[in-house]
Amino acid sequence: MNRDTAHSPALRPGPTQHTAPARHFAILLSATPRGARLARRLAAGELHRWGWPYDTEANRTVSLLVAELATNAVRHGRVRGRDFRLRLTLRPGGQALRIEVTDARPERRPPAPGAIPPPSPDLDTGRGLLLVEALSTHWGATDSDPYTKSVWCEVALT
Repeated sequence: MNRDTAHSPALRPGPTQHTAPARHFAILLSATPRGARLARRLAAGELHRWGWPYDTEANRTVSLLVAELATNAVRHGRVRGRDFRLRLTLRPGGQALRIEVTDARPERRPPAPGAIPPPSPDLDTGRGLLLVEALSTHWGATDSDPYTKSVWCEVALT
């Protein structure tokens, strides 16, 4: 596996700076349903190691959001032979977590935040970004480079 974990040392705390360090986790996964399932499990495990046990609301919320974004990367951002990247960034102080999923289809962008069309009641799909919008503090999509795009969201972990 291609896993990249980093723990940035905390600077001396100032009046508004928390003492907990920023933490990062990144991994490349196959753009398959198995890769999407693995993304969810790895995110839950990493949050558990960072102090949010599996049975906490924060861990369950992050797991769900990772599953939705990874599934979208597999369904809508897959290019044969290309992986997707999951990146988690815990902000200093542990108040917020950024989830970022990068895929190989920059031309397939999700709707803008606040502009997600309602899903068809006849279909079992089409609700993932509605969940992302409802459970995250904010979200969006950015072009990482000419060959990829990243869909990200941030979650309050309080």
